[in-house]
Amino acid sequence: MAKVFKKTSGNGTIALYLGKRDFVDCVDSVEVVDGVVKVDPAGLNGKKVFVYLACAFRYGSDDLDVIGLSFRRDIWIKRVQVYPVPAAKAPSTPLQESLLKKVGDQGCPFTFQMPLNLPCSVSLQPGTGDSGKACGVDFEVKAYIADEADNPDEVIEKKNTCRLIIRKIQFAPANNKAGPKAEISKQFMMTDKPVNVEISLEKEIYYHGDPISVNVKINNETTKTVKKIKVSVEQLTSVVLYSSDTYSKEVCAQEFGETVGANSTFEKSFQVVPLLADNKDKRGLAVDGRLKDEDTNLASTTLGQGERELQGILVSYKVKVTVTVSGGGMLGGLTGSDVVVEVPVTLMSPKPAEVTDVNMEPAEG
Repeated sequence: MAKVFKKTSGNGTIALYLGKRDFVDCVDSVEVVDGVVKVDPAGLNGKKVFVYLACAFRYGSDDLDVIGLSFRRDIWIKRVQVYPVPAAKAPSTPLQESLLKKVGDQGCPFTFQMPLNLPCSVSLQPGTGDSGKACGVDFEVKAYIADEADNPDEVIEKKNTCRLIIRKIQFAPANNKAGPKAEISKQFMMTDKPVNVEISLEKEIYYHGDPISVNVKINNETTKTVKKIKVSVEQLTSVVLYSSDTYSKEVCAQEFGETVGANSTFEKSFQVVPLLADNKDKRGLAVDGRLKDEDTNLASTTLGQGERELQGILVSYKVKVTVTVSGGGMLGGLTGSDVVVEVPVTLMSPKPAEVTDVNMEPAEG
């Protein structure tokens, strides 16, 4: 247990304790969310204490909520009663045992198991004039005092609640496979031979901030000249709620002035580095979910797409190589064109080393 995160309600009656705020999705399983609520029964006035874990899609700022519309849609929510303690109480986890030693007899443990089809924590980068919380997918653990777990007619005052935002994250798998390969042949007007382009990546997974090596092979069987090569990386963001919409944004692009003459071959490896720092002005770009105002990076590739029916925001990337072939003869530019080849690439963060120091940290939001 590296840290203990604590949030106390405004009236001081309940306090929420978590051992961590990042929970790892391993595709075929997700870490259990377990914690403890400290309850002072003297301040309950006969009410009960509940905890919920919610995964929600936020598609508007809270300060826009002026006509009773909700700009937040719950993708999944689970509620449990922690006080009075239910008769069928589950056994405590090792983390809860440690927390209960700190909290004492007033500690009430809770446990949530997230389903496999929930998305990871992702935010959509706001524009320069936007204010308030960013759109995206977030996870919230909230303890509250109420008569019932979920009564829409019951008004729960803010002073009777305490909440912590957590993150559901994925790390790059330990085994990195050989990268993908793709090739295409294209013929042009007024020619009977093609330009053949093949691209390949050195490996399947790249860490955020690392250069991506793209090997390009060109066999130019025409009488035309290849005058430049562009290597770019695109982020594909699929928003899967009522329907599925996919948006594409270029996050990295570089042109190389390499030429390939008529009836000749060419092979070279190019490197590009997609960075969030170079895309700060792109509204709607997907970035990894953050806690408070800490630094983040481009959103990691969502693992498990195609293997399970996921909801929320799903992210993938592709490397695109555009080879520009010049026109020639009397028709000039009319006979020139581009040859485009694409391969998928996975961008992720490596799994960090385990941290062993222990301390108590009050948490914001």
